[in-house]
Amino acid sequence: MVQGTVNWNTQLDKEWLQEYVDDWVSFYRKHTKEGKLASYIPILGKANPHHLGMAIHGKNGMIIRSGDVDTPFTIQSISKVISFIVACMERGVGYVLDRVDVEPTGEAFNSIMHLEMKSLNKPFNPFVNAGALTITSMLEGDTATQKLEPIYMLFEKMLGYRPSLNQEVYQSEYESSARNRAIGYYLIETGFLEEDLEITLETYFKQCSIEVTVDDLAKIGLLLACDGEDPNTGEEIIPRQIARITKALMLTCGMYDASGKFATYVGIPAKSGVSGGIVAVAPPRVRNQQFPFIEGCGIGVFGPALEDRGNSIAGIRLLKHIASQWDLSIF
Repeated sequence: MVQGTVNWNTQLDKEWLQEYVDDWVSFYRKHTKEGKLASYIPILGKANPHHLGMAIHGKNGMIIRSGDVDTPFTIQSISKVISFIVACMERGVGYVLDRVDVEPTGEAFNSIMHLEMKSLNKPFNPFVNAGALTITSMLEGDTATQKLEPIYMLFEKMLGYRPSLNQEVYQSEYESSARNRAIGYYLIETGFLEEDLEITLETYFKQCSIEVTVDDLAKIGLLLACDGEDPNTGEEIIPRQIARITKALMLTCGMYDASGKFATYVGIPAKSGVSGGIVAVAPPRVRNQQFPFIEGCGIGVFGPALEDRGNSIAGIRLLKHIASQWDLSIF
């Protein structure tokens, strides 16, 4: 692995950056053996735990890809970012935030205990399962197909194509959904759920089962880095206010109950999923020294071996290293 401080002022061409990223991905791949697959969803337990890939898309048009970049995976909890954006665009930010809070929990993403013990007036945030189910229930439409359509339409605008649903993963999630059903019944009792539970769960499991690649995540990250504006066309895909609120939530709540440590040691908005994906956002920054992607970039990571909080163990360490080397932190 490349050691020491790098003088990026003299090494900013793509060939140099590619060499460094290849080196880093290769080095951090060995950490995959320290993690575990998300086997509580049976189909996810069949993934290759040693996979690790990364894609970086810059506002300046530069793209760096390294590792297992061609392996598709389901988006899982990263879809909570998309459903939150769609709900805000459909119902308005005020309506959504009246029903879901924006506070970190300090608890596991699928915790039931904190819902009752803390006598919530509303779910903590859109990225824990209680908040995500509440968000999904408020999407417009009477069926899962109708609710999913604007999610697919937003994907099309962001990615340039319509991603597919992994039916096998959806079925596996549906058949292992006891905890999410328990959360759903609690939300019904407390009046948070705005739609029939079965329709909400079908929509939620299907949005989590949409298949993507690291390049797709990097494109989404870049769009958010640009405050919702397509860097190629200048078109506003996501309203600026919604993009900025989304990034704030990603920074404070996006990495489950490890969000505080990630914000401290990495310092950029990010959202993970239990399939091993992470989407990260590096906004433009002002520095005296020249650094790679100083105009902003989106980063997509895939590494299905997870740490005990549900985040890619090698992916987090890789992002921490790159954020340090490239001074990506927004602080």
